[in-house]
Amino acid sequence: MNQVVLKIDHDLCWGCRACEVACKQEMNTPDGVSLIRVLEDGPRDDEGRLQFVFHVRVCRHCEAPPCAEACPEGAIFKREDGIVVLESDRCTGCQSCVDACPYEVIAFDMARGIVQKCNLCHHRLDRGLLPACADNVCLAHCIHLTLQG
Repeated sequence: MNQVVLKIDHDLCWGCRACEVACKQEMNTPDGVSLIRVLEDGPRDDEGRLQFVFHVRVCRHCEAPPCAEACPEGAIFKREDGIVVLESDRCTGCQSCVDACPYEVIAFDMARGIVQKCNLCHHRLDRGLLPACADNVCLAHCIHLTLQG
């Protein structure tokens, strides 16, 4: 089966944060919970010109997700299409997955006492749509969904 992969061209990103807004609206996450973040590095002096570099941080849906292995409740699993999903009703809030994530992209929702992570908007993908962050909201067109088989 083809694997769904989110590709991000960090060289094109100019920090508009439209992906963050689209995700927040789609997933209705509370204040303090971000499933995608744009980090800013700069300004730096590059031969007399100020330069900024932006890095998009989002779940990379690892081939062998350490977050799933770390979850004692089995609340995190990988679908056949490669999407790593968290079943929030099974989460106890122990945050083992937060510590295990090499990308630091699993957020703790203090109000609900559980963790949240990007699920690649699988509810949209299952209907033939793109994830909210990749659905023509990225002004720099640096976030793309691809299939690898």
